[in-house]
Amino acid sequence: VQLVESGGGLVQAGGSLRLSCGASGIIFSIYAMGWYRQAPGKQRELVASITTGGSTNYVDSVKGRFTISRDNAKNTVYLQMNSLKPEDTAVYYCNAQNRVYDYWGRGTQVTVSS
Repeated sequence: VQLVESGGGLVQAGGSLRLSCGASGIIFSIYAMGWYRQAPGKQRELVASITTGGSTNYVDSVKGRFTISRDNAKNTVYLQMNSLKPEDTAVYYCNAQNRVYDYWGRGTQVTVSS
C-alpha cells in the first residue's frame, strides 16, 4: 500500500496550493480519506476529511479556505488550499482508513511566508 503526497511548497501569505495524494494497493473507493498536518512542536491535527460517500468535514481554522475532494477513478484525494496563512505552515499527511485499516503517506511540506 502506498499513499504519495505531492503539491507542497513555499508560498506567500494569501496564495494557494493544491495538494494531491495518489493511492495504490487499496480499493480506494471504500476508504475514507483525510488530510492531517503537523507543525513543529505541535500535535498532528485533522485538517479535512471526506467519506466514501463524499461528505466532508473541516477543522474550524480552514473552513471557507480549504476544499477536500476525491476522484475514485484516479485513486486520488485533493486538498485545495486558498488564502493561505503563515499558521498553515506544516507537514501535510494523507490518510486512508476504514474499519480495519489505517494508512499514512510520508507527508509534504507546506511553508507559508508572511
